[in-house]
Amino acid sequence: MPFTHGAACPPSRLAAPRAAATMGEAPEPSSQASLAVLSKVELRVSCKHLLDRDTLNKSDPCVLLLMQSQGQWVEVDRSEVIKSNLNPVFAKIFTVDYYFEEVQKLRFEVYDSHGHAGVGTHDDDFLGGMECTVGQIVAQKRVTKPLFLKYGKFAGKSTITVISEEISGNNGYVELAFRAKKLDDKDLFSKSDPFLEIYRIDDDRSEQLVYRTEVVKNNLSPIWEPFKVSLNSLCSCEEKRKLRCVVWDYDSRGKHDFIGEFFTTFEEMQKAMGENKVQWECMNPKYKIKKRNYKNSGVVVLLDLKIHRVYSFLDYIMGGCQIHFTVAIDFTASNGDPRNSCSLHYINPYQPNEYLKALVAVGEICQDYDSDKKFSALGFGARIPPKYEVSHDFAINFNPDNDECEGIQGVVESYQSCLPKIQLYGPTNVAPIISKVARVAADEERTKEASQYFILLILTDGVVTDMADTREAIVRASYLPMSIIIVGVGNADFTDMQILDGDDGVLRSPRGEPVLRDIVQFVPFREFKNASPTALAKCVLAEVPKQVVEYYSYKAFPPRCPQPDTPDSSLSSPQ
Repeated sequence: MPFTHGAACPPSRLAAPRAAATMGEAPEPSSQASLAVLSKVELRVSCKHLLDRDTLNKSDPCVLLLMQSQGQWVEVDRSEVIKSNLNPVFAKIFTVDYYFEEVQKLRFEVYDSHGHAGVGTHDDDFLGGMECTVGQIVAQKRVTKPLFLKYGKFAGKSTITVISEEISGNNGYVELAFRAKKLDDKDLFSKSDPFLEIYRIDDDRSEQLVYRTEVVKNNLSPIWEPFKVSLNSLCSCEEKRKLRCVVWDYDSRGKHDFIGEFFTTFEEMQKAMGENKVQWECMNPKYKIKKRNYKNSGVVVLLDLKIHRVYSFLDYIMGGCQIHFTVAIDFTASNGDPRNSCSLHYINPYQPNEYLKALVAVGEICQDYDSDKKFSALGFGARIPPKYEVSHDFAINFNPDNDECEGIQGVVESYQSCLPKIQLYGPTNVAPIISKVARVAADEERTKEASQYFILLILTDGVVTDMADTREAIVRASYLPMSIIIVGVGNADFTDMQILDGDDGVLRSPRGEPVLRDIVQFVPFREFKNASPTALAKCVLAEVPKQVVEYYSYKAFPPRCPQPDTPDSSLSSPQ
């Protein structure tokens, strides 16, 4: 297939793509299973024999990662620029979400960067590209392919290698802070410009670059910025795996001078926890052989090490976190008279209406994660007894002190019994209900425990009329333990509702404040009219596990009852 390249779509659309790996249609997995299959995959990139586009020096390569979404290529991220190097090993780690049940196409584009001008997309700057899927990389773990220019032309002997590693739910990350003392001076008129590289030595004795620090200019005793790497990246979650650490003197032409190296393990590094420090002699093997009085080429010190556990959705669920489910139903007049068979609220004894189908499909999944099986059921946009004033957050069981129903069937019965008692009216205001659930979620947040997460399902037949207030309420809710699912019922034009779903950009309040997390998922029910109920549930609930983990990670709340953690059990083998 001819390879073409061009400018990518804005990175703001990054949230839209989702990854996958099946080559054909697989049997539809259960909705429960789909909640737990989200994984993240780390991709590392290197190239060989790149084209030399520069006249005086070698090319300064940079890699762009793009992902296909709705037929368009969207830029996900880009690597650092490596100066004057035709065989670069990039330190940048690309992270993508991986879903087994979908195909996720990736494209890697290599460009010659031009200093402050950045990475261009002109033909003269293009060093080649390669397309593949996440599934191919994950299945093979290491993929090496030739780079192509436009129209399927080979980019000389250029190749690109992509190595994948899965970040498991039980994985964590480590924060490291290094410095060095009395390094060898490699420069004639100034001091060395040192940087540090850490390599993991794999079972086949190959070396995998884990991290490359920044360059500290003109300093023989540099202090490098602290950095974070996953335990899987650093040592494959094996404490005794050997690591090679190399100190270089930076050269702008890419010909870095070797200062020295040392070998260690994560097990040894952990001695630096707390007030302790660990140090290694930085050795140059050639000097050691040639120089009789050679001691070392400096000392590298690990100033601090912090281990951070990264928890998965199942860690929180198994730790006792409950999913509290609330449904909010649109009772505005645009639904039509419930006594008329054309109404969206018409109760057909032989066929549930769209409101009931959506309610049952999503509720049946959520009820498995709520021990008391009691669900809040609210209505909006109707005149309610006894005074028949318009309400936008009433309990459909008409019990203002307790809006909970017994199970999904209890919600269905309350819905059916309330229809004859209310007058459908308007407008379609949902901000009051979002704020109501948010107040309960705020009370939960104050416990500082991962004990309860709230899902609000809003079923509506039209675009909300209080859009500004709704955006403000969603921004506030993004800081709380809650997610919002909106299902559009009927055949209305829901285009304006897409703004609430952060997939096409960051949702902001009317004042310009962005959401902390993307917590809204919107889908029109008509897209699932002919599909099984599990298809709708799978679609609208797919993002919830990630949203739960993002919230509790941001708050640094661990699961309430995590399994006992020991260094041997958590790191002895990859998950």
